[in-house]
Amino acid sequence: MARMKFLCDADRCIECNACVTACKISMACMHCTDAPCAAVCPVNCFYTTEDGVVLHSKDLCIGCGYCFYACPFGAPQYPRVGNFGSRGKMDKCTYCSGGPEADLTTAEYVKYGSNRLAEGKLPLCAEMCSTKALLAGDGEIIAQIYKERVITRGYGSGAWGWKTAYRETIGV
Repeated sequence: MARMKFLCDADRCIECNACVTACKISMACMHCTDAPCAAVCPVNCFYTTEDGVVLHSKDLCIGCGYCFYACPFGAPQYPRVGNFGSRGKMDKCTYCSGGPEADLTTAEYVKYGSNRLAEGKLPLCAEMCSTKALLAGDGEIIAQIYKERVITRGYGSGAWGWKTAYRETIGV
């Protein structure tokens, strides 16, 4: 199975916010190889799927916020603003792949939104990106696309977050 990854090519982004509009979560998760959010969770509600997507169970989450502080991208978010305890359980990008419930069920949709991965689609944020600054999919294919861009235009500002999330560089 392919290792799913995100790539944010800052040189192509025009800050149109189509990715933000497409998603109810304000910060995309990079689905790290060794996810720090999972390492600090006191109830072990985080897990990694076979294709490398880092998900969490909203049923197990206690809303402590440790994952938010551990994440180098600030991806886990509280659904509401307020005092501790009134903000709810953490929410995070699911790579549009649902949650621990059975794929394409009503229960999964209500808690986690559309499971586009099970439908054979990519995350909506990446599909909505008109400049293809945000790419999602098989990590090897994404890395190859980025290599071709770098060869054509030069390195530029780089592949934002890639080395931090996946502990590897994209060699050109």
